[in-house]
Amino acid sequence: MSISLEQLSAQMRRGEQVPLRYTIQMVLTLSIPSILQQIVVTAMEYIDAAMVGHIGASATASIGIVSSSTWLLHGMLAGLYMSFSIQVAQYLGADRQKDARGVLRQSILFNAVIGCAAALFGIGISRFLPGWLGAEQSLRADASAYFAIWSASLPFAMAMGTYSSMLRSCGDALTPGLISVLTCVLDVIFNFFLINPTREMQLFGQTVTVWGAGLGVPGAALGTALATVISGALALAILLLRDGPLCIRKPGSWRITKACLQNLWKVGAPLAAERAALSSAQVLLIRVVSALGTTAVAANSLSVSAESLCYMAGYGIQDAALALVGQAVGANRRDMAKRFAWLCTAMGVGIMALTGAGMFFFAPQLMGIFTADAAVIALGARVLRIEALAEPMFGASIVASGAMQGAGDSTGCFVLNLVSMWGIRLTLATLLAPKFGLVGVWFAMSFELTMRGVLFLIRMARGKWLEKGALA
Repeated sequence: MSISLEQLSAQMRRGEQVPLRYTIQMVLTLSIPSILQQIVVTAMEYIDAAMVGHIGASATASIGIVSSSTWLLHGMLAGLYMSFSIQVAQYLGADRQKDARGVLRQSILFNAVIGCAAALFGIGISRFLPGWLGAEQSLRADASAYFAIWSASLPFAMAMGTYSSMLRSCGDALTPGLISVLTCVLDVIFNFFLINPTREMQLFGQTVTVWGAGLGVPGAALGTALATVISGALALAILLLRDGPLCIRKPGSWRITKACLQNLWKVGAPLAAERAALSSAQVLLIRVVSALGTTAVAANSLSVSAESLCYMAGYGIQDAALALVGQAVGANRRDMAKRFAWLCTAMGVGIMALTGAGMFFFAPQLMGIFTADAAVIALGARVLRIEALAEPMFGASIVASGAMQGAGDSTGCFVLNLVSMWGIRLTLATLLAPKFGLVGVWFAMSFELTMRGVLFLIRMARGKWLEKGALA
């Protein structure tokens, strides 16, 4: 016998004891499609990196230069839109469906305004950004073009992120996963024609002429942007038109409410600050890496893409933890919130231990997917093996933070990440890079991620994160 998230929430609101098998089932039901979605998101990064990487190390480095800035901008926006999904999860857990639909409507308005503003900002700074980051002159034109095109798609990236997370809050993790698969397929198709020039190819024993725009690095950005636009529009259409607790046809107001603004400030502001703190530190790390030469920049960029294979499962489980803990807190069941938090965290640690082992043993092969440059492969494989040792505790921090955020403890997560990233990783990397190069930077990363996991486990064990709450 299976159980839906709506049925589970009803049991929690009635104060009933929920069998362990139901909690495990629900964790798996939400986690597996979310992991699929993360795989697809990671695949898109692979697609861009691999298709551009075979152009040459300079092309790869030009994307790597601005990659941390894309994380910064998107991370801050993600922090804001995650606050909406947290509110939705808690309102649904409390059986306040009308309030949940109100949050959905307000999120549409906020995303339209903030997404467009972010796009204009990104386009405006794109010309100057590579220079600010210390990029070599030869890399700046492609890096600027990539960032400008990527920025233009931000309103749709916000739409896809927001409405996918809201679907998960309703217990539907499959639809966001399928949308991500579509995004990946479209990205492959668009990149195939946009990156490469018109060329002769062998197809079923016949030589055919395949059209190509020959845009190179800007083509990779344009392909990803077009795929994001289509998928973001689709996610919004599904959420608005399908039946369910968030159906737009059901009663609800478009009025901006004081409660939503309070929750946005209480939960969204710390989340955005957390993402800004993490990503701005990454931007500074890019400056450190940029001084190490083109090979180091390329190896760093491709290694980051390869490492994402490890942590994508953790972020998939984080999505499940956020939705489940949010519903449990909304239903006023702290005991269930704890159960979901620890069950999800244990699953994240276990899975990322396995993926970390895979990364350690197959590091050269992973790097070989992206580039044929022997020097880049060798250096990338070396730093990946250093990073692999930290993956289990990284998994603990990823999933535990999702559980705490679902309970409304965004500020606690912000403080822990700020201390860990700025106090440990950035400081240690700056000290080690001059003597040990990229290896020193990644050792600092591995040590910091291990300590971050320890800090999050300590806070989760103390239980203060359950005292916060997100609803105004």
